[in-house]
Amino acid sequence: MSKPHATLELYRDERTDYRFNLSSQNPMLFVVLDSHEETNLTPIMVTASQAVAGSFMDGDYLVLSKPIPLPIQAWMEAYIGRHGELLEVRRKKRKGAGRSSGK
Repeated sequence: MSKPHATLELYRDERTDYRFNLSSQNPMLFVVLDSHEETNLTPIMVTASQAVAGSFMDGDYLVLSKPIPLPIQAWMEAYIGRHGELLEVRRKKRKGAGRSSGK
């Protein structure tokens, strides 16, 4: 019988999170475990996004962190380099939008 495992996958819409993590003093990977059964923890996912990991902390999940090994950091840097930095696009407001009509 094989043991449950989780694979690190990178997603284009999380590139800002990856950049933030990689530029921190101690880049971390986060392992999300299903803790419904106290004796048996099942890995749900591995992520390099602190935001994704944080979203699981509100539920019945256990989130563990581990320093990212250098080869994985290099792989993530290459991914960001290949797909580019994710820039937050701010839409311009229409002139007068959000203002009282003055009536």
